[in-house]
Amino acid sequence: MAGMTDELLDKITQEALKITSEINGTYHTIEENRMLMGILTGHNLDDTFVVSPPFYTDCGKRTLFGKNVFLNCGCFFQDLGGIYIGDNVQVGPGVTITTVNHNLDSERRGERFPEAVVIKNNVWIGASALILPGVTIGENVVVGAGAVVTKDVPDNTVVAGNPAKVIRQL
Repeated sequence: MAGMTDELLDKITQEALKITSEINGTYHTIEENRMLMGILTGHNLDDTFVVSPPFYTDCGKRTLFGKNVFLNCGCFFQDLGGIYIGDNVQVGPGVTITTVNHNLDSERRGERFPEAVVIKNNVWIGASALILPGVTIGENVVVGAGAVVTKDVPDNTVVAGNPAKVIRQL
């Protein structure tokens, strides 16, 4: 968001709404959805990328996908702070990834504090998990369904709960 005016942010948001409405509003082949997601993100996506609509985002331009990424239906990515997803990542239905916090002071609540989310290779995020701003999820991690991930997750672990905690080593 640094260097981004409210006017530019509004323009990007409106473009994201237009493209996600197209993705979500009618049937498209896997290839057509991939192409639309590429337009949304501003990047060419690998032929192994698959999204199962509906998909929602407030920006889209700050998300990068690796190879062999699958997004199940109903995901919401608030990506103003940046979302970086590695290779071989599966994202379950209803997952939310958010990258912006607000000022706790009620007089300045409108101030935004973006922090990137990084999801490394070989990660499986279970249904309805919530990933909060600034979190890095390590390699080979499984995030349990409904988990609320509030802090970094070490490689080769399973996390679950609210807040998410390591419940097993892999």
